[in-house]
Amino acid sequence: MARVQEFWNFAGNYWWLVFPLFGMTMGALNARAKHREVNARRRHKEQLELLRAQGLAANADAPAAITPAGVDERARLVSAHDAVTHQWLEYELDAAKLISYPAMSDGRQPLTAAFLRAKKVADNLRPAEGETLSPERLREYRDAVTDYEVAFEVAEREARRVKDAAFTPDERKRLDTAKQLLTVATDQAATPNERQLAYKRVREELDGLIWLSDEAVDELEKKVALELPRRAAQPSSSTTPPEPAV
Repeated sequence: MARVQEFWNFAGNYWWLVFPLFGMTMGALNARAKHREVNARRRHKEQLELLRAQGLAANADAPAAITPAGVDERARLVSAHDAVTHQWLEYELDAAKLISYPAMSDGRQPLTAAFLRAKKVADNLRPAEGETLSPERLREYRDAVTDYEVAFEVAEREARRVKDAAFTPDERKRLDTAKQLLTVATDQAATPNERQLAYKRVREELDGLIWLSDEAVDELEKKVALELPRRAAQPSSSTTPPEPAV
């Protein structure tokens, strides 16, 4: 009890020392806590580095050739890639669909432009025949094909929504006329002259409105050039006029 009394006598006489002593004590506690935090962060960093090193080692030990599952995955991706390209070519090669949904071939449309960019990326990453892909390359190609599929779906949906809304009323009339003439140009029941004349008018109506690729023109001209089998088998005569088509 005497010692306790001595402490309180000291504290009463030298009370002004309480604040510095308190500050020193808190400083020591804060320093210790900070030290523990630094150590915890260092251990966490070391663990992350260890995990990365283990991951790199696992990749280094992985075989260069892809697994059978990877082969199946690559085949599936190539098939999906081809399916989207086939859907796109239906617009590029079919003049009737192109007239109905002109935005699908218009690179000035933002969604169409995004699709064309995604197509370029997927085409560049497409594996060659017999090429083996690392897991990283397979993931990269998978992402590209997925982007390609989504971009096409979005662009197609928008093209079907807007149709010919980007054209003026007069231009839409020209597109309607071209669509009607296209039916005649590809109708095997029409005469060759009727088909050729309708085809010429189609090209005139579309001039300056929709650009037909060379491949689309070739496909269209093949359809226009078709004749009825019955008429093709008949010998030509300069004196007898051809029979009207039935």
